[in-house]
Amino acid sequence: MKTFCLLSVLTLVGTCATPKYTARIQSIKDNIKINDSAIVTKYANTITSKELKKHLYQFASAEFEGRKTGEPGQRKASEFLKTYYTNQDVKSPLPNNSYYQSIPESHFSNNIKESENVLAIIEGTEKPDEVIIISAHLDHLGVEKNGSINYGADDDGSGTVALMEMAEAFEQAKKDGMGPKRSILILHLTGEEIGKKGSDYYVTHPIYPLKNTVANLNIDMIGRVDKIHNNNPNYIYLIGSNRLSKELHYISEKVNNTFYNIDLDYRYNDEHDRNQYYSRSDHYNFASHGIPVIFYFNGEHEDYHQTTDTPDKIEYELLEKRTKLIFATAWQIANQDHRLLLDDKNQLLN
Repeated sequence: MKTFCLLSVLTLVGTCATPKYTARIQSIKDNIKINDSAIVTKYANTITSKELKKHLYQFASAEFEGRKTGEPGQRKASEFLKTYYTNQDVKSPLPNNSYYQSIPESHFSNNIKESENVLAIIEGTEKPDEVIIISAHLDHLGVEKNGSINYGADDDGSGTVALMEMAEAFEQAKKDGMGPKRSILILHLTGEEIGKKGSDYYVTHPIYPLKNTVANLNIDMIGRVDKIHNNNPNYIYLIGSNRLSKELHYISEKVNNTFYNIDLDYRYNDEHDRNQYYSRSDHYNFASHGIPVIFYFNGEHEDYHQTTDTPDKIEYELLEKRTKLIFATAWQIANQDHRLLLDDKNQLLN
């Protein structure tokens, strides 16, 4: 599988590139054992382009009026997600089965009204207090002054429907007696487009203690192909995977090599990248609290933050494959024997 060498050039050179350090990295790789490959494939295959397309044509429709934070369209989008999880028998982690983590107007600025994150949980069978968060933002830019709707099919309708399908797959596995050992929190975040406000609220008012949060896999635009990859659409950008836990980085690579062979492009993981994508989506608030993250991203395209970001332009088979990769990565983290290790706690590195 082709991967870009920039990651190793930028982060593993110098004193790290010693024989001793190389041996330690190899020990981390050798210590990763893929769990239940046939079972992973079985439940990943319940994630289909047909269902992703069905969900996205609803979620990125005119009905939700561009999903601007705190506005009626965004609340309709939240209700759509709540109804979906209720119908799929995926539980809420919140009291009274509400699915909503309410965020007061005081948390926002510029007259943004109160809003909510939408949460659903697949409780772990053996270590339910340890939580893997899979996140995407549900909000977008709303309606232009001329009445044109910002549909946000890729940004971040693609991530939203990926979460829906993964939740259904994990829940089906649990119903079949093969649920994840650790809990999977499905977290739809509001207010990303106005400064990552929903994730900021979550990390300061966590439903599960941050010390028990194993990792955050954040998805923000995974349904399109950027100009760089016009001739090779079988790719995804990964950002942040090695910043706090090299074990997470190598789990991600091993899962990909085992199941999907997507080209993992790390060019935007460069700490000096002028785009600074690492700090621009919701995973950053988790990383800032010492939680290992991966940000999955397809790059910007001509419809980014335009009213032309519509569901007819999504590459649904590619969206399916990328979603399956994230599902399989979450499965591995949730089911391996030991909790994912931060670098400063990893004896193989110290």
